Amino acid sequence: MPLPEFLKDTDLDLALAAKLLRGGEIVALPTETVYGLAADALNAEAVAKIFAAKGRPLIDPLIVHVADLESVEKLAGAPPMLSRLAEAFWPGPLTVVLEKKEIVPGLVTAGLPTVAVRMPAHPVIRKVLWKMGGVLAAPSANPFGYISPTEARHVRDSLGEKAPWIVDGGPCLHGLESTILHLADSAGPRLLRPGPVSREQLEAVLGCPVLAGGAKEKADGEAQTAPGMLTKHYSPRAAVVLREAGAPPRLEGKFSAKEIAVVWQRRPAEKTPGAEDFWLSEDGDPATAARNVFALLRRLDGAGFAELQVELAEERGVGVALNDRLRRAAARA
Repeated sequence: MPLPEFLKDTDLDLALAAKLLRGGEIVALPTETVYGLAADALNAEAVAKIFAAKGRPLIDPLIVHVADLESVEKLAGAPPMLSRLAEAFWPGPLTVVLEKKEIVPGLVTAGLPTVAVRMPAHPVIRKVLWKMGGVLAAPSANPFGYISPTEARHVRDSLGEKAPWIVDGGPCLHGLESTILHLADSAGPRLLRPGPVSREQLEAVLGCPVLAGGAKEKADGEAQTAPGMLTKHYSPRAAVVLREAGAPPRLEGKFSAKEIAVVWQRRPAEKTPGAEDFWLSEDGDPATAARNVFALLRRLDGAGFAELQVELAEERGVGVALNDRLRRAAARA
């Protein structure tokens, strides 16, 4: 089967995407975070195609994407604080974990009594949601555990014919997956995964502390509370070695300097002798670095480097989320 041609942001192509999704097919769609592999979230057979295409374990729940608050109320119980969060951050890169209703298939939630819900901001997926008249489960459109896609070509490069329909909506705005906030934790709101919406922003809107970390530690073989919480994730084939912010590269080791890509948060003032330098931003802006990180890791992985020595960002703002992804990419299985 030939590789898929890209659909465009036209009424005709988006109507086709909506028709395919209503018919139980999977379609890769852009969001403002990363590209998602979408299926009708209330059709368990369609959702199963996502797991098969990605090679995703059934212990890892999916995020359900909605067009409006009325759709959320059909899927889950809505606590009072949700309205404040929705007013501040939706549509946008915030996912909330809520107590689910029976209408949500257990396959979507890894058998858990909660469901992760997000109202995306990207105009393409929003148009498709409205045309489809439903809700979409849409994890990142890549083989499970590999680097998330932030451009349409990344989806085609890594999934090939397993993603027969891809809508090209251009590069993703944020380049990192959404922030995930647990609102069904009896201890209070809990940050499960850092993302473009920071913990400080959440606390400012809610007017209360946001707890950090998972509700309880889970082994990698157990059903996870939310996506993106496995120890090793977002990983290239090449080994990833992390350096603290400002630390020089270490070129003595199992690989020669020519096999090592040295990645900086900002353009370095001097070249690294014997190795190739790459950078995530010109000036160290963490939002720019986050937007570029997955695309750069994919490019370096495809270039045949054996080791990627990546500088961590400063632990502030979206730098917290960027470092979370880098640490998972560097983790050993």
